[in-house]
Amino acid sequence: MESVAPFDPLAAHRYFSAACFNKTWAMMDKKERSSADNEQMLLLALASLWHWTQRPDCKQRNLAVGQYLLSRVYSTLGDAGNASLHAAKCLMLSEGEEPFYIGSAHEAAARAALLGGNDEAAASHMAEARRLAVLVTDAEDRAQLEEDLNSIL
Repeated sequence: MESVAPFDPLAAHRYFSAACFNKTWAMMDKKERSSADNEQMLLLALASLWHWTQRPDCKQRNLAVGQYLLSRVYSTLGDAGNASLHAAKCLMLSEGEEPFYIGSAHEAAARAALLGGNDEAAASHMAEARRLAVLVTDAEDRAQLEEDLNSIL
């Protein structure tokens, strides 16, 4: 027998998809993270994506952004394999999207490739991301993409 939730599940998914996403970025921006912080950061990114998958308004773009976030988290944690896996998913899900989203997918792929020691792939993804950044019409989005690209060492 299924019980009725004492809250609005749709509202909860809307809240947690965004709240977990934002908290993940706050954790990534933290100057010094403990291993417990790192675990929380990963769990938050996974939770954000899961909550998105439970929303009826979830689109391919939302899934691409969730995969992007996971790739960035795994890159931050130094896990090249998982960073590459999620960057590849992000690239696939970003097909047909606006230049900002495709460029961000290439940025994540470049970051993951560099972490994995594949300098040639990293350079190729960087070049494509920079080419796409020029096509981003929203100044704030373009600045964010360029900042992310410039943060790759």
